[in-house]
Parts: sequence; C-alpha cells; structure tokens
Amino acid sequence: MSDMPLLAHLLELRTRILRALIAVGLALVVMAYFAKDLYHHLALPLISKLPAGSSMIATDVASPFFAPFKLAMVLSFFVAMPAVLYQIWAFVAPGLYKHERRLVAPLLAMSSLLFYAGIAFAYYVVFPVIFAFFTSVAPEGVTIATDISSYLDFVLKLFFAFGVAFEIPIAVVLLCYTGATDVQSLAKKRPYIIVTAFTLGMLLTPPDVISQTLLAVPMWLLFESGLVMAKLVKRRRAPDEEEDSE
Repeated sequence: MSDMPLLAHLLELRTRILRALIAVGLALVVMAYFAKDLYHHLALPLISKLPAGSSMIATDVASPFFAPFKLAMVLSFFVAMPAVLYQIWAFVAPGLYKHERRLVAPLLAMSSLLFYAGIAFAYYVVFPVIFAFFTSVAPEGVTIATDISSYLDFVLKLFFAFGVAFEIPIAVVLLCYTGATDVQSLAKKRPYIIVTAFTLGMLLTPPDVISQTLLAVPMWLLFESGLVMAKLVKRRRAPDEEEDSE
C-alpha cells in the first residue's frame, strides 16, 4: 500500500480533479455545438406522441438557448464519466491491496455501463410508454403544449433515477464484500426488497402505475443479479487474499 504524506495526497487529488474537469470541459465543447440537435433527439419520445397540430413551447424568453445548453452540460458529464471514474481509480488504487484493485477496477467500469444502461432503458422503454399515457389522458378541450424547460427537468430526473437504480448490483456487491451483510441475509430479505423497489418507484417516477412498475421491476431484477455477482466475488476473494498475504 502507498505511504505518501498528506500534502502529496492533496496535490495528487487536485491533479485528478483538474483532469476530470478538463475531460468534462472538452466534452462540453463538443456537446454545446450539437446542443439543438441533441435536444430535438431528446424530445422525440414526446413529440411523436403529441396530437396532430400540437408542439412543444418555450414560455421563457431565454429558454430556447438555456434548455439545450443545460442538456449539453449534463450530457458532457455523462460522456466524460469514464474519464472521471478513471481519475478516481488512479487516485485510490495505490492505497489498495492487489485483490482490492482487482475488484474496484471492474466495479468502476461496470458502474459506468450500468448507469448508461439505466439512461438508455429510460429513453427507449420508459419514455414512449409514459408519454403515450400522459398524452392520452388529457381532458377534452385541453391542448398539450409542454414547455421545453419543464420537459428537460422532467426527463433529467428520470434519467438520474434510472441511472442510479441500475447501480443496485454494484451496491449489493460492495455491501457483501465489506462484510456489512452477506448474500444469504439479503436473499432472505427479498420480500422487503421488492416492496422497497415499488416504494422507490412510486417516489422517483411520475404518479402513474406504469412508470412506477417500469422502474420497480428492473430494480428487483438488478438486485437478483447483484446477489449472483456477490456470490462470484466471494468465491474469488479468499484465494486472492491468500495470494496477497504471501
């Protein structure tokens, strides 16, 4: 394990943070150039479900500029996430044992993939369903004209909710690896996990059963996959620890 003085650690941390910010900044330059196209693509799940003659609107003077730019800022962080996670990994790796490095590196990579998978699931599966539902239940005589800023805030919340929800396998593996719990104990708590998943689905999604279920069911399935991953990690942990102690 590394034995660096505190000042050296702080300098190393500053360097890693600056490099992560540079990665985000470079991504922002590219995303900002395509901001309008990106927003149009983001709005397609709603636009495709709007009644004939309806469209999205901008109720604020600056919304046509700030809404796409805000989207570009968020996407720049999402795109640069592998670089950000690499800087985190490069900072903590010297202080880890060999068997811990073997675990952390794959978990960081997997967490990025799972976060992207959660966003993709929300965009391609959840959005078409919930927007079809919302546009179909509008009272007669009500014209649907969604504000572009309100729409962006809505979809970003769902992106974040599904992105975080898809990190459940990583959380399960870490809980079991650190000894906070074990696979058998979590398996026995499966009924409570399912109830919790539907409760979180109710709190993190719009107030309709469809979107709640579309979040809760994947959360439960991800919990089950986390148990499988934790079992595999447990089998590899003992030989790795013996190898490090030699």
